Amino acid sequence: MSNLNKRLYRQIADKILLLIESGEYPVGSRLPSERELAERFLVSRPTIREAVIALEAKGRVTVKTGSGVYVLEPGAEFGGLAGLAKSVSPFELIESRVFIEGEAAALAAVLITESQLTELGKALEDMALENIEGDPVSIVADRKFHSIISEATNNRVLSLMISQLWDVQEELDNIRLAHQAVCMKDDAQRLAEHRAIFDAMVEKDSNKARIAMRNHFSRMLTALHETIEQEAVSEVQRKVSKMRERFPVGRMDL
Repeated sequence: MSNLNKRLYRQIADKILLLIESGEYPVGSRLPSERELAERFLVSRPTIREAVIALEAKGRVTVKTGSGVYVLEPGAEFGGLAGLAKSVSPFELIESRVFIEGEAAALAAVLITESQLTELGKALEDMALENIEGDPVSIVADRKFHSIISEATNNRVLSLMISQLWDVQEELDNIRLAHQAVCMKDDAQRLAEHRAIFDAMVEKDSNKARIAMRNHFSRMLTALHETIEQEAVSEVQRKVSKMRERFPVGRMDL
């Protein structure tokens, strides 16, 4: 894939990674603030956030709530998930997220701190703002919301697995399109689902959090089914169209 075809945040992630590997941002150091990076690369702060998320998924940085983004040693990440995008089925990925994030939400509900609840509420507000501004398919606030919950489990393996599953999801067209379809179809419902998860966190109700998280993924599974069915119908239509071109009705000179 050429640089021109890469999404902007991935281009920025690549540039930051080059600076990390050059030693400008050594292992253990804290990256500059979002504002400073946005000014340096002449992009928006949401683009910087997505670039940081991509670097976090690769295990090159870690985000410490309230402290900043820190550079990690290469290879420090939990391996095995990064290469899944080439072989995993969309349904396997969503099923994994249902189980893993459902249980993560249940655990986080009893461990989440007040500062993390504040951050979670802010992510929910950002999601609502994206809806108002007509950008419901943005993953910045959505991913931040889920990331805060995974961090609240105080389990680095869970947190990293969830982060990498998000990264794999972005590599799978079917799931990415299904996610966009869910967001575009009813952004108010999407917001309501996240609010239900937030409310369960506030109430510190593990079972309610688990159910709310699983309900959130149910719409994506439905949209994924619809997306794949539509692709199958389109493929059949293409084949029928080619057959008609080759053997047009009424042709007598066969």
